Amino acid sequence: MPDRSEHLYQQAALLAARLERISADSIWARRASGSRGALLRWLEGLHNEPDAHAPAPTDRDLDRLQTLIDACYKILEQAARERLR
Repeated sequence: MPDRSEHLYQQAALLAARLERISADSIWARRASGSRGALLRWLEGLHNEPDAHAPAPTDRDLDRLQTLIDACYKILEQAARERLR
């Protein structure tokens, strides 16, 4: 994996773990669940990249993943704000 995709892979893995820890009582839990599922699908696709038949992620794919990562950070921020109230 090139540097950018490796960095995004690591961020996505970290976020998936953190999204899983949002309390089920939080109003953000459902969004976190859906976003976590999307991250896990991306992670699975990036992890399987070395397969000779699977194309490497394009810049557009990585841009989409970056957008998803940004949205996941916003969900974590909102869940943290809710918890601090």
